Amino acid sequence: MPMIIGKISENEKKVKFNVEIHCTNCGKKVPGGCQAGEKYYQTQAFKIELENFKREYLCGICRDKKRREKQ
Repeated sequence: MPMIIGKISENEKKVKFNVEIHCTNCGKKVPGGCQAGEKYYQTQAFKIELENFKREYLCGICRDKKRREKQ
């Protein structure tokens, strides 16, 4: 299932794209692609959000470990 970047309106077309995203903790590559709304895709806000997402992404295993450590 592709990850969604930004918001997609109800009747808006979706743009599918592939980007190399790796877990910032263990380095695993994220499977699948990404999606964004047609209006949002390639805007300055989209580019900033995508860079922040790539910088802070944790895979499911690392995210679960982090949650358990907080409890």
